[in-house]
Amino acid sequence: MSESVKLTVRLPKEDLAFAKRYAEQHGITVTEFIDRYLRRMRAMEQQELSPELEAITGLIPSNIQAEVEMLEHRANKHSS
Repeated sequence: MSESVKLTVRLPKEDLAFAKRYAEQHGITVTEFIDRYLRRMRAMEQQELSPELEAITGLIPSNIQAEVEMLEHRANKHSS
C-alpha cells in the first residue's frame, strides 16, 4: 500500500454534508469514501473497451436521437 498524505480540500457545505451522510450510511469514513471513488475513477480510466464494443463504437451518428428512433421503429413494426 502506498504512503498516505494529508490533504485539505475546500468544498461547498452541501457537498461536505452529503459526503459525511453517505459515509455514515455506508459505515465508512469520508476519507475511505473519497479513496474508493478515486480508485474507481483510476480503474475506469485504465479499462480498455472489449473488441466487440470497440467494433461497434461510433457506428451510430451522434445526431441520432436513439429513443425517438426506437419508438418510431416499434410503432412502424407493430402497425404493419
